[in-house]
Amino acid sequence: MGRLALGDFRDRIRRPAYAVTLLAAVGLGLLAVPPADGHWAILALGSYRGEYNSAYVGSATALAGALWLTLGGFYVVRKGLGRDEETGVGQLLAAAPLRNVELMLAKFLGNLLVLGSMLGVLALTAPALQLVRGEDRALDPVALLTPFLVLTLPLLAATAALAVLFETVPLLRGGLGNVTWFTFAPALLIAGEAPGAPFGGLGLGPVAASLRDTLAARGVDLGGDDFSLGLTKSDSPLEAFHWDGADFGPGFLAQRLLLVLLAVALAALPALWFTRFDPARARAAERQPGDTAPAPVPAPTPVPGPARLAAPPVAPPAGPASVPRTHHRSRSRFGSHFGRLLLGEARILFADGSRWWWLAAAGLVLAGLSVPPDTGVGAVLPAAWVWPVLLWSRLGSRSAENDLEVLLGAYPAARARLLAEWAAGVLLTALIGAGVLVRLAAAGDSAGVAAWSAGALFIPSLALALGTLSRTHRLFQALYLPLWYLAVNQIATLDFMGTVRRAGHPAGPSPVLVTAVTMALLAITLLTTTTRRALRD
Repeated sequence: MGRLALGDFRDRIRRPAYAVTLLAAVGLGLLAVPPADGHWAILALGSYRGEYNSAYVGSATALAGALWLTLGGFYVVRKGLGRDEETGVGQLLAAAPLRNVELMLAKFLGNLLVLGSMLGVLALTAPALQLVRGEDRALDPVALLTPFLVLTLPLLAATAALAVLFETVPLLRGGLGNVTWFTFAPALLIAGEAPGAPFGGLGLGPVAASLRDTLAARGVDLGGDDFSLGLTKSDSPLEAFHWDGADFGPGFLAQRLLLVLLAVALAALPALWFTRFDPARARAAERQPGDTAPAPVPAPTPVPGPARLAAPPVAPPAGPASVPRTHHRSRSRFGSHFGRLLLGEARILFADGSRWWWLAAAGLVLAGLSVPPDTGVGAVLPAAWVWPVLLWSRLGSRSAENDLEVLLGAYPAARARLLAEWAAGVLLTALIGAGVLVRLAAAGDSAGVAAWSAGALFIPSLALALGTLSRTHRLFQALYLPLWYLAVNQIATLDFMGTVRRAGHPAGPSPVLVTAVTMALLAITLLTTTTRRALRD
């Protein structure tokens, strides 16, 4: 079991999603301990924050890691069983003398090793940040590392167990599970901030109580201000005060241990119904009593026949008048050819949406037409441009995930097919956001129309680039959902769709900049495709 978990861990850390999530965790650590004169904080109590000593830096980075690694780390570890099935390792495991419960616990342990390694890197950044900020350079290893072990690690154990559970429930194995986690996890984390949350929640109870007691001992009256965890912006730098850290009593430690034990039990639970990569067991579970297996149909035997030689093409007569007509026909054939490509790619992309999905999409379009432009941009457009996330995520990755790369590699116009796939994504994005666009245009909001147009080009470009680079749909889902979440929460710097508005105008990046990023993503996609094609040839 240990070797299986270690092998799974080694396989995960070689993948691009691991590096992306790891870099994001390090960046979150930088946000958790901003410069002393910064105007934001992750961990604050009203207009105050702790002095950058080992206790505060360790607690702030550990809680920030609990937020990010719980939400984003799930997408890194959730495909262990699915990858075994895709690569054929599952058939070997089906024949191995390994019980189901041992397999489930091995996958859980592998997930926990991956998430724990990310937490370890984040823990190593904490003392470096403390020394760089320079408010208190006396390092206390116990005060630094205790919050990571007590606050964050139990939550990562729960995340690792839920990833195993999601993989064994058919409805949650695919993209629906990704979206479900993105909506379920934030609600769970918010509920975990409550003082009486089960199993200690996020662990804010002891930390917040200790911070309040320290300020009260200094005679500081906070008034209506309270404890906050998350990216909080302030008009002026927060005032620092000395804090010796939280006292995690036996009761709290017992709750965290109970959470770990519950995670182990939750990871072992799917052993009751997991079919162990055995197709015979899966078919037997699905087959109704009295059903019989269909008889195999013999493959037809090819009959050799005489070879036929095609007649050589007849060259058109040369002449000055034939040149412009040939050029016109070639342009016409190219336009007709690309139109057929676009129509085919759109049919494939749109077919992923069920009838109910399209009914909800039509409702979003009607909602955009029915509300004022500001409401449409602030509420309807974000809903419209997160609804097709499962469809967008197939851009660039469909051929690799369906083993069509060799077949499509022989296609002579690879770049034209790729551009048609991108254009189909743009068409989908434009269709579902059309209601808001019509209202913006009717109101004469040219800045809003420009921001909408840049966003409609950016989203499928991001999906196509990430799908082409990673050859999987999961990377786009893992990166786009947090990006969308930050834009919806009024982080203007990352607003790619114009939903953040100040005085009635978009406050995010210039549409020219967003379009330039879009073109860069397309260039990266085309370059990657061309390079792979050249290496394959």
